[in-house]
Amino acid sequence: MSFSTKVQARGVQLLLSGVMSRVHEDLRFTDVPARTEPLRVETGAGPVDCTVYRPPATTSVPAPVYVNFHGGGFVVGRPEQDDHICRYIAATAGCVVINVDYAVAPQRPYPVPVTQAYDVTAWVVENGAAHGWDGSRLAVGGHSAGANLTAAVCRTARDRGTFSPLLQIIDSAPLDQAADPSTKSSPIAKPLLNPFLLRVFTGAYVPDPADRAHPLVSPGLAEDLAGLPPALVITAEYDRLRDEGDAYAKALEAAGVPVTHRVFEGVDHYFTHTGPVAAGKEGIELMAATLRTALGT
Repeated sequence: MSFSTKVQARGVQLLLSGVMSRVHEDLRFTDVPARTEPLRVETGAGPVDCTVYRPPATTSVPAPVYVNFHGGGFVVGRPEQDDHICRYIAATAGCVVINVDYAVAPQRPYPVPVTQAYDVTAWVVENGAAHGWDGSRLAVGGHSAGANLTAAVCRTARDRGTFSPLLQIIDSAPLDQAADPSTKSSPIAKPLLNPFLLRVFTGAYVPDPADRAHPLVSPGLAEDLAGLPPALVITAEYDRLRDEGDAYAKALEAAGVPVTHRVFEGVDHYFTHTGPVAAGKEGIELMAATLRTALGT
C-alpha cells in the first residue's frame, strides 16, 4: 500500500467517521427498546468486539441468530450506524442479533476483515448453547462493505463445509473491486459514492491489485456460486454499485440459489440509513420479514 493511499484512507476515516454514525432521525426506531450486551470473540486475526441484541420476549426455546456486518467502505469502523437495523430486527424478527465490529483498513487490510467475519460467525454457530441462541438456525447479512463480507463468509463456509446459513442479506454491496470505479455509473449527477472515494476504499482494503479479482474480495466475479445460501439482494436505483448487485442476484439465481431481489427506485446507496424515510423503512422491514420466513420465527 502506497503512502499516499494510507494518507487518503486515514483522511476519509477522520472525515466520515462521525458522518457514518448519523442515521436519519425518523429511521432510528427509538420507540423500539434495545436489550443489548457486549461480547468479545477471539479470532484468527485478533479479538473482535460485538454487540448482542436480544429479542424482547424470552421463550423456552432458544431464538435463532442473525450476524450483522456494518458498512463503511472497509475503512470506517462504526458498527453503531446499524443500531436501528439491529434493534428493529431483534424486536420484529424474534432473533438474537450480533453486530460485529470488525477491523478496518488501512490499519488492517484484506484478508483480516474476512478472517474476522468468518471466525466470528463460526463462533456464533458453535457457542449458541452457552449464550442463549440457536446456532443451528443462523442467518448473516450486511450493508455495503458488510454485504461484501457476508458473501465472503457464506463462500468460505460452503467451501469448508462448516455451516450453512438459512439466509444471506446482501444490501448495496461492492461485488466487483477489480473494475475501474470510473466505469460504475449512476443516473443522477452526484450520487453518494464517487470514483475517488471508491478508489480509496479499494486501495486501502486490497493494496495488491492481483487480489482484487479474488472471490472473497469480488464475489460478483466468481463463477462457482452453486450451493450458497438463499439470498435477499437489495439494490438502489441511483447507486453506483447497483449494476454489480443486480448481476450478482441473477448469477446466484442461475446457479440454483433461491434469490429474492428487490431494486428500490428513486434512492441512492445507504438509503436504509439516510432515507428517504419511507423507502428506508420498507427496506428494513423487507430484511426483517425475509428473516422471519427463513428462520421460522
